Amino acid sequence: MNDARNKNLWGGRFTGETDPGFAEFNRSFRFDRRLFAVDVRASIAHCDGLAGAGVLTGPESNEIKSALHAILNQGQTDASYFDEPSSEDVHSFVEARLVEMIGDTGRKLHTGRSRNDQVATDLRLWLRDEIDRLASAMRDAQVALLDLAEAHRDAVIPGYTHLQRAQPVLFAHWCLAYFEMLARDGERLADVRKRANVLPLGSAALAGTSYPIDRDAVARALGFDGISRNSLDAVSDRDFCIEFASTASLIMIHLSRLAEDTILYSTTEFGFFELSDAVATGSSLMPQKKNPDSMELVRGKAGRVFGHLAALLATMKGLPLAYNKDMQEDKEALFDIVDTLNASLAVTATVLRNIRLNEARAREAASHGYLNATELADYLVRKGLPFRAAHETVGRVVVQAIERGVELNDLSLPDLKSFSPLIDQDVFAALSLEQTLATKSQTGGTSPDRVAEELKRARGRL
Repeated sequence: MNDARNKNLWGGRFTGETDPGFAEFNRSFRFDRRLFAVDVRASIAHCDGLAGAGVLTGPESNEIKSALHAILNQGQTDASYFDEPSSEDVHSFVEARLVEMIGDTGRKLHTGRSRNDQVATDLRLWLRDEIDRLASAMRDAQVALLDLAEAHRDAVIPGYTHLQRAQPVLFAHWCLAYFEMLARDGERLADVRKRANVLPLGSAALAGTSYPIDRDAVARALGFDGISRNSLDAVSDRDFCIEFASTASLIMIHLSRLAEDTILYSTTEFGFFELSDAVATGSSLMPQKKNPDSMELVRGKAGRVFGHLAALLATMKGLPLAYNKDMQEDKEALFDIVDTLNASLAVTATVLRNIRLNEARAREAASHGYLNATELADYLVRKGLPFRAAHETVGRVVVQAIERGVELNDLSLPDLKSFSPLIDQDVFAALSLEQTLATKSQTGGTSPDRVAEELKRARGRL
């Protein structure tokens, strides 16, 4: 028979026609064709496994592999190759093209495997490759942070807690904070890659294969670190997708926080940053506007990735062993996470390379608002006063400075000594912006020497 049901890989048991609406609902080829290249690669490795097991002869194996290479080449060079309206999924598409090319020999390739272990293998291969690309994009964003930091080594900005000015920090120290976040993200990506890099092929539908395929050899051919140890788990496991989505969510949190800082610092009220025309937009109504749409979109797209993580968790939470069709929903979420993350990293790196820092405005902000109050308390501690008493004393000094509308180092020495006889002429050097920074000299601090060391260390880590 040549009716539509025989184009499916499962049509033999069925005698009736598939409802067209359900067929379209069931079809995944419009999105899972992104797995085309890895599906062919996995099929070539499986072909070698079948040949090694004696299921295929040498000539059959060579014929199949030659055809698969031709299919891969055409798929990578001819976009119209995928204009196939009736393919259910990428696996049936590849098999149909194979049978068209070499006839019944092509039908032997699916021996010993199921679409269940096939798609699990494809997903792991695809995600492994994408993680490598994402790691490169993350390094580019980190390089952009270091370049920006080194271009403004001496710049100072206010550090904030509760969005209130707190203590001055070097601008490079701010850049390095985001470098550290992305460094942790890179470690998490590497960890996800390690757990994704396990071969499920050979698990078949759920019980394993009855053919003596050397799974370790197939794993080596595909670059996997090892093979799955339980067939039920292997075909139904999407932990690696969820773990990746979780890691991607953390990356997007960090990019969103960087975006938020950039947006705030670009406002007239802060005035620390100006984004170049390359990464800003205007208003259709207000001619004066320069909007940080690039960073607002990164901030907004974070929620999109979080949503996919929630969707994957909800999809998997109640599934019985082993494979269930619900798991088809993993792909669109996974694909969109990768696309969104790649784009967000690329745009972030571009924005970082198109920021102008107003060093004078930032330094002025770091010099006003009693950001050296903690330094005065530390000064009193070094003079022998217990910290709690020093904290209370400085609090009273701050009140007087606020009432007079001056900074702490604008108060006279007699005024300061009225709060504590321990205060002497050397207090003014201690309260200077330079000294406030220099005293933060322990590892992780914002002193110029320490930040210079960390910039060098960060370059080395990359």
